[in-house]
Amino acid sequence: MRSKWALALACAAGVVHTAAFAPTFLWWLQILALAGLFALAWEARPRRAALLGGAFGLGWLASGLWWLYISMHDFGGIPAPLAVLAVVLLALFLCLYYAGAMALAALFSGTLRVPVFAAAWLLAELARATWFSGFPWLASGYAHTVGPLSAWAPWIGVYGIAALAAACAAALASRSWRAVVAMVVVVGAGAALPDEFTRSSGHLRVSLLQPNVRQDEKFDRDLIEGNLERLAQQIEAARGQLVVTPESVAPLPLEFLEPAYVQRLQRAAQQRPLLLGTFLGNEREGYVNSMLAFGTAQPYDYGKRHLLPFGEFVPTGFRWFVDAMGIPMQDQARGRTQAPLVLEGQRLRPLICYEDLFGEDFVDSMVGPDAATVLVNTSNLAWFGRWMIQDQHLQFSQMRALEFQRPFIRSTNTGATAVLDHHGRVTARLDPLVPGILEAEVEGRSGSTPYARWLAVCGLWPLWGLALAMLGLAASRRRAP
Repeated sequence: MRSKWALALACAAGVVHTAAFAPTFLWWLQILALAGLFALAWEARPRRAALLGGAFGLGWLASGLWWLYISMHDFGGIPAPLAVLAVVLLALFLCLYYAGAMALAALFSGTLRVPVFAAAWLLAELARATWFSGFPWLASGYAHTVGPLSAWAPWIGVYGIAALAAACAAALASRSWRAVVAMVVVVGAGAALPDEFTRSSGHLRVSLLQPNVRQDEKFDRDLIEGNLERLAQQIEAARGQLVVTPESVAPLPLEFLEPAYVQRLQRAAQQRPLLLGTFLGNEREGYVNSMLAFGTAQPYDYGKRHLLPFGEFVPTGFRWFVDAMGIPMQDQARGRTQAPLVLEGQRLRPLICYEDLFGEDFVDSMVGPDAATVLVNTSNLAWFGRWMIQDQHLQFSQMRALEFQRPFIRSTNTGATAVLDHHGRVTARLDPLVPGILEAEVEGRSGSTPYARWLAVCGLWPLWGLALAMLGLAASRRRAP
């Protein structure tokens, strides 16, 4: 096949790959799209394989991250052509991982071709998740929060599932019935695995707030007072044992809020404790994107630790770009390590915004006698519109629920405000882009999954080691006479 047509097909397969994720949940489409890439690169030399992998990654990540255009153009004021260029450049940078993976896989041939493709793909996913602070948005394993591979989540996690999916795709691309049968057996074995590693720790009634404040109105000095008043009214109307607000719902550092307003929140929290999204800190040490507890027996606050590049910290050399977008509170301090919040017999582990993509960062709170029983995510996705972004982020929370068998409660500004059970199923959800209060009950869970136990001890290193060992085995067989 001519090179330009092959590259076009690889790019189109990447776009199809994006379509496999939420809101469609077409898990099988993820495997078919990846199989298309592997088939195109099956006999390719490293340079051509790299180009095919890069084209696939560009189609996948540009179509999957296009909503960044909204934050840069609609709210950041970046001219449309430059905003489009920025999305494309980000996709081009990220697709280098997959170009490298395909070039690496192309170095090997023979009977180990299928596991080599899976190992190379796994290395690319791990590198994207960890290097340069990590940006694993739409990592391929997330397509499998439903379907047969989801049964493997509490054993090997999202990146292990990505490797299994890649092996399935490579088996299809190989057109070897033995390879296909082997992968069917491996995938089917997931149904026979134990699927309950945690037990109930009781129930908690929660009120999850969704204020639905437009992003261009959130930091408007003329509108903040009215927005805070409506927030206080929502808090006072809530009926749960715990009230949770979205991330940075009070868009000013706590010290700048009117004392009378803070006292009003404290009075409301005497009836039911409150987790308020605000900023803590000072000008000298920096401000921390935080969740502050009111009405609890002990003082409690949680500060975001895994910060978002450009939105919350400025990478070296990019101050000009962040200043051009005019992002409020764009250079924040990192929060400190904090134990879960103990409330009504439950231990709640807060996570702010995309921190829930990094299970390896907070797995220490998923094991041991004081492990969290409920995960709490607070987000503000108003920067990015409605389409794809809300459902994608909800799908990431679903994967964490499957990996750790913990329920997830999510309070967001514009959506998706929802409750997930310990198998990642949505048990309650508010409609997006409307103000409201989600009154729901969540069942806490105690105990640890196999994935949580080995991840807490070893981090992601076993997966790195497995992938490198597979490539090392292939290399040794290639050198053998």
